[in-house]
Amino acid sequence: MVAGERRRLLNVAYRLLGSLAEAEDAVQEAYARWYALPPARRGEVLSPGAWLTTVTGRVCLDVLGSARARRERYVGAWLPEPLPDRAEWGRGRGTVPVGPPDPADQMVLDESVSMAFLVVLESMTPAERVAFVLHDVFRYPFAEIAGVLDRSPAACKQLASSARRRAGAAPAPAAAGRTGAVRRVREAWENKDIAALVALLDPAAVMTADGGGLAGAALRPVEGGADIARYMVGIADRAPGLRLLERSVNGAPGLVAVREGSVVTVASFDVADGRVSRIWVVRNPEKLRSWTEDGREPSGGTGPGPGPQGP
Repeated sequence: MVAGERRRLLNVAYRLLGSLAEAEDAVQEAYARWYALPPARRGEVLSPGAWLTTVTGRVCLDVLGSARARRERYVGAWLPEPLPDRAEWGRGRGTVPVGPPDPADQMVLDESVSMAFLVVLESMTPAERVAFVLHDVFRYPFAEIAGVLDRSPAACKQLASSARRRAGAAPAPAAAGRTGAVRRVREAWENKDIAALVALLDPAAVMTADGGGLAGAALRPVEGGADIARYMVGIADRAPGLRLLERSVNGAPGLVAVREGSVVTVASFDVADGRVSRIWVVRNPEKLRSWTEDGREPSGGTGPGPGPQGP
């Protein structure tokens, strides 16, 4: 039944596009094309799921091609759209009814949706990204990927190999100790303790923020643990009244800043050798529609959090 393919297609499209909104649009377009086929033509399709995957992949390929031009005009750094925990996914989106999440709509959260992985995918060409995600993440054979990219299986194999080299150049995210490290960062941030933050951050750490021109954020990455610590404390001084909560971000421990019941910032982290090495901060409100603050504070407390203004 083609309706049952939606979850798988959405998982594929999100990894291809790094945007939940664009992934939903791509899947909707694939279904629209399916139902636009004459009934006799649909009856001739031996595998509707494979047909929908091919169409979704082609739609995503077109979106990736146009996205490159759009992102050249994007204000500041562009980061993938962060995903909340499975239990919360979709609760804040206007297109999804408030209530228990539909299991068919839930994203499978694993290392292939970590912010580090998605950022690496951004370095690939659209064709490389499609070949790599479909083959290495979802285990589609190159014969099927060839139908998506309109290339030979051998060419698709070469694209995946090239993408794999790009992905292999990036360090794998370290899961061990991430929860404790993120919690200590929150506590130091709330206390505006620059020395503690410097001790928690790798000296070569990098923080990248995405405001999209719609929310204040540093337009360029902030580099160096000491500079990041001073930046974070400076934000805290300028943004009183925010609550800083520990939440799952793309399946890993992260921090969420809340103001008056609305999520205004989502931060994800990479940890290496017990220290935070990368911080990705998403403040663009268009990328936070999947998030909602429902009064729960799983592990967090009150505190400053990432503020509305950046240098």
